[in-house]
Amino acid sequence: MAMAANEIEALIKAALPDARITVEDLAGDGDHYAATVVSETFRGISRVKQHQIVYAALRGRMGGELHALALQTSAPE
Repeated sequence: MAMAANEIEALIKAALPDARITVEDLAGDGDHYAATVVSETFRGISRVKQHQIVYAALRGRMGGELHALALQTSAPE
């Protein structure tokens, strides 16, 4: 079961409404994505915590519908 890029974006946007999100399908298979997420929520917290917030937004789909997600997260400059 693959996941569409717009689905990933919608789940992240629901958890982080202010986020600027780009999602790229790396292999064209709907299983391997790269995402960049920029949100004020990330200001002052560790990169690990930022990634945990994004993974939580995906509601357990990592490792199932979504096999791999390379993340870049940051607060706005």
